Amino acid sequence: MDNASYEPAGPLVAVAASTEVMRHPEAGEHLLGPAEQQRAARFHQVSGRLDYVAAHVLVRICAARVLGVDASGLTLAQQCPDCGDPTHGKPYLPGHPDLHVSLSHTRGVVAAAAGYHPVGVDVELPTRTGTPVEVFERVLTEAEMRLVQAHPEPGRAFLRQWVRKEAMVKIGRTTLDTLGGLDLSALPLDTPGERPLRSRFTDLYLLDWQDGGQDGDGRGTGATACAVSTRAPRLATLATLAP
Repeated sequence: MDNASYEPAGPLVAVAASTEVMRHPEAGEHLLGPAEQQRAARFHQVSGRLDYVAAHVLVRICAARVLGVDASGLTLAQQCPDCGDPTHGKPYLPGHPDLHVSLSHTRGVVAAAAGYHPVGVDVELPTRTGTPVEVFERVLTEAEMRLVQAHPEPGRAFLRQWVRKEAMVKIGRTTLDTLGGLDLSALPLDTPGERPLRSRFTDLYLLDWQDGGQDGDGRGTGATACAVSTRAPRLATLATLAP
């Protein structure tokens, strides 16, 4: 990937292990603002705190590459539209209101996106105990349910639809209360190995990928991820995000 210029093409997206992000030459907790530091301090588990910090670092790194600046010069803010709390809600860069950003974190893995077009990103790891049927019913349409249940790996197929819908929430196309009414049954459930899958849904571009292969074979995080945007997203690695 050409490291010189990422826009005016689609948003830049990256997913990586939290520990790998914190080894990036620009990474460090010094990048976080006061509200983020307060939120990080409230995590009881070290692993959860690491994931939170790494996600907030990675989104700055992605934004820095798009803007052509140092990550240390970027301020990230959040504000809940319901309660006004500055420690959660949709992230944004106060100094760059025209740039869209999104982030996600799960157990040991984080994802981030930045670009001049609306974008949402989500990343999840398979659950160790499986997903209860009632969750399937709450999140999936009837058509999606049939496809997921007929899939050789229903849990992984469900996770594919889940990250897609979470990314749709972050871009503002649905809500957590209306996930079950968003029908993505026309989209394929499987990615081509470790290569990303590109597809369309109405006016949106989807980028789906499985980091580390279908079985999490150690060459990646084993995570299921999706980015959604009004312009085709582009997948980067930490190596291509070097300053």
